[in-house]
Amino acid sequence: MRMRRIVRAGRRVRQSFTHFDNGPELLWSTLRSSEMTFRTKSGLTMYAPNVAGARFPVYEINADDVYRLGELLQGLSPDLTAVDIGAHIGSFSTAVCAAVPGATVHAYEASPSTANWLERNVAANDLGDRLFVHRRAVSDHDGDLEIIDNGEASAHNGLTAPDGSGAVVSVPCVTFADIHAATGGRIDLVKSDAEGAEYGVILTSDPAHWTTVQRVVMEYHPVEGNTFDELVVFLGSVGLDLVRHEPADRPGLGNAWFSRAMTPAA
Repeated sequence: MRMRRIVRAGRRVRQSFTHFDNGPELLWSTLRSSEMTFRTKSGLTMYAPNVAGARFPVYEINADDVYRLGELLQGLSPDLTAVDIGAHIGSFSTAVCAAVPGATVHAYEASPSTANWLERNVAANDLGDRLFVHRRAVSDHDGDLEIIDNGEASAHNGLTAPDGSGAVVSVPCVTFADIHAATGGRIDLVKSDAEGAEYGVILTSDPAHWTTVQRVVMEYHPVEGNTFDELVVFLGSVGLDLVRHEPADRPGLGNAWFSRAMTPAA
């Protein structure tokens, strides 16, 4: 375990120089500052608190490319509408905006503390006209939802956060139907990292609200009473087939990509 941490730390040091424009600043901030500023190769500026749970999604998306963004966006409309469920501080949402200048993104973040950083990063990159922040959880019902929030923008805030990792807070929540309405009825791309809420969100949604969706990428989580196969069956029933699956070492956890068969251009 100790060796694994050393290897991981070494990789992050290398990536600070190879995937960001301010490597020395990042290393200094890691050691000396309560806040970090990431300047990506695509021209984005991302602010994050200097805690592991907040830093690692920035590296995962901008350095590890865990969502395979280039492949994910390939063939989609240049004015695509994306939905980011569990947007964290905005690493995925801003990356989509940088890659597709005509894209519109609706970013949903449940944690009040994390949403503050998300809004700051939207403003820092002048994306307020096409990256819309919704300070809401997404669930199987409208109203309120209790989640764990540690107040430090951890990517593990949510329903599946470990006991004792933060305070229980009540946040407003919406359904996929509300998301569909907010986009005007058009969604091309869905990214979900909802920390366990993905089953309730997807399995209770109206299949009619998925007709325009071309791609889905998600991190799924272990939830008692649910299995990943349920998501595969539901999304398959609305025309979105599983095209890549990367299960993690921990049972019930992994990443998955779904795609609708693209109509060949005339």
